[in-house]
Amino acid sequence: MNHPSPPTIAPSAVQRWGRVASQASPWLHEEVARRMEERLQWIVLQPKAWLDWAPARGGLEAHQRLLARYPKATCHVHEPFAVDLAQARQRHEPAWWQPARWVGPASHLGLPAPGGVQMVWSNMALHLSDQPRALMDAWHESLEVGGFLMFSCLGPDTLKELRALYADAGWPEPGPAFTDMHDWGDMLVEAGFAEPVMDMERIVLSYESPERLLQELRELGRNLNPGRFPAVRGRGWLAELKRRLQTHAALTEPAPGRLSLTFEIIYGHAFKPAPRIRLAPESAVSLEQMKTVLRQGKKNLPPV
Repeated sequence: MNHPSPPTIAPSAVQRWGRVASQASPWLHEEVARRMEERLQWIVLQPKAWLDWAPARGGLEAHQRLLARYPKATCHVHEPFAVDLAQARQRHEPAWWQPARWVGPASHLGLPAPGGVQMVWSNMALHLSDQPRALMDAWHESLEVGGFLMFSCLGPDTLKELRALYADAGWPEPGPAFTDMHDWGDMLVEAGFAEPVMDMERIVLSYESPERLLQELRELGRNLNPGRFPAVRGRGWLAELKRRLQTHAALTEPAPGRLSLTFEIIYGHAFKPAPRIRLAPESAVSLEQMKTVLRQGKKNLPPV
């Protein structure tokens, strides 16, 4: 099913960003993944198989921690962009002569069979998707009934200092408008998930120079807003941007002598419930549907 793209994300910009090879997972993504991974200690269900969605950009160090947390579980790795998939074959598929090919948990590139995993892990991918509902549908399809989703993404307060700077300069927005966590929760329910739990925190990072700040932003992504500058900007504009970064109060007041940026981090957690059969005055229920309902009984969700 096709779903409308978020109004402030241009699909063409997403595709261009997807052609840029990720040299290393951004520090912020790894830190968010570390914090999200700590939350797994509260989950009773131990997955026999799990799916890591886009680990090249979401966190390769986090991927290794998850392998260590679930040493006997089968791991599936899905890289949505071809440039990351090519590198993933080297990272996740051991050569025939390496012991890892026979020892340790099995690892597979590509999506699992529908209902083939008990956990879907997605770190810092949702806010950069031009089809977030379709992405949730893919997560839902991959999960077994009773399985759970863990994800993180950026929230609307992200880069509020940079947005203030651009607004004062009369420039177009520096990035897309990020979705509120309550709206993500509603969307999860629409996609078929049950009892979504959403929370957020703000991480403020400080930088010693405009160059270091801009480097961080380039590592995190690109400006996907359809209303962004329509052409390449020159050295004069870049010099003006650096000057404003060093003097704008929103960036300089929190930590004098340094430049500060806020990142709102949203964490989400939800289960895939047993399917419900919608009954009309006259309804036909397939044998497979009835088997599924009978197998599940009243145990809709695992304990947490």
